Amino acid sequence: MKSCQKWILAAVTLALVLTAALLSQQRGTPVQAVPVLRSNLLQSVAATGRLNAPARIELAAEVTATVLAVQVREGDHVKAGQWLVRLSDAEARAALQQANAALAEARSRATQQTTVAAPVAVQAVVQAAAAWRNAEREFQRAQELVAQGFFSLQKLDEARRTLDTAASALQSARVQAEANQPRGVESSLAAERVAQALAAVQMAEARLARLAINSPVDGVVLARNVEPGSMAQPGRALLTMAAGSIRIDAAIDEKHLHMLVLGMPAKAAVDAYPSQPFAAQLSYIGPAVDPQRGTVEVRLTVPQPPIFLKPDMTVSVELIGENRPAALVLPAAAVRNADTAAPWVLKLQDRRAVRVLVQLGLRGIGTVEIVSGLKEGDLAIPQTEKVLPGDSVRQAAMADPVKGMEVPSFVTR
Repeated sequence: MKSCQKWILAAVTLALVLTAALLSQQRGTPVQAVPVLRSNLLQSVAATGRLNAPARIELAAEVTATVLAVQVREGDHVKAGQWLVRLSDAEARAALQQANAALAEARSRATQQTTVAAPVAVQAVVQAAAAWRNAEREFQRAQELVAQGFFSLQKLDEARRTLDTAASALQSARVQAEANQPRGVESSLAAERVAQALAAVQMAEARLARLAINSPVDGVVLARNVEPGSMAQPGRALLTMAAGSIRIDAAIDEKHLHMLVLGMPAKAAVDAYPSQPFAAQLSYIGPAVDPQRGTVEVRLTVPQPPIFLKPDMTVSVELIGENRPAALVLPAAAVRNADTAAPWVLKLQDRRAVRVLVQLGLRGIGTVEIVSGLKEGDLAIPQTEKVLPGDSVRQAAMADPVKGMEVPSFVTR
């Protein structure tokens, strides 16, 4: 009898254990799951970078001089040609005045040569020619009279000397007249003197210009290293400027390289003004990947930079790619091995965790598109849940269905 009771007790105990195990198996491990939903999906790439200028320019004096005035301070926007720093220039101004006076004198002499010396030289030729003709007639008359015995040979010699002198004077007058012609030597010398005086003026103007430092380009003053009264030295920077339109320099993870296209639109915001985003555009993709960080350098232009932008500000950028409406989407945390050739999802199916291979499409910030493998309404177990394929599970509480899983138009990181 006692033996029968023991067998009955053992059977009951075994039945209770099996029942408890069955109930436990039917209950399963409680997990949270997220549903596959249809939503608009915007593919984008987020990055952090800095505002930069294409070039930095240091403005320095070419001569040693005292600083008289500085017209700008740090942060000022300047235009090309705008006056920035003025150095002492009294001596240079006096030299320019002297050079202008020499130029005026040279031009006056050139005018005098054209209007006075040239006509006088022409008249001198006329007079010399008349004197030569007269001397020639006198010589011929003297020859006749000597032949007739009325004059002595001495008289003929005097007439010959007079004729030779007249001929020499005529030749000299002709040479002088030719020299005063527009292409003559005197005209050329006068033009050369004017050119030399003009060069001296230009040199004096250049020396004076070196004492007034102007902005070579449009830009922003980054540093002011000089004050009125200090001494400017050649090679010592007086001002530092950022030149050219401001741009964004950033680094993108190499895994997103296939998504980048020149001209790609983007939205950006600086950390100092996160609520005031501005438009940008991808203008440069680096030719190589940084092997240390696994990133590629990109640059973005800012067509209409806000006034508050300053070089070296930290900026968050979202490069906006393809937009796909009514896509099947899941939170990225629910997809495993997403960057491999065989991504998969742990699907909650019939109270079990089932491994399902999926094909991915677009990737947004925090979300991915499911092209195949799942359908709308299927439940996926995120990677945060500590379960394995084949485990018995049950849904503990519906995870937030990724409210409006549309990627926002701008995300800061």
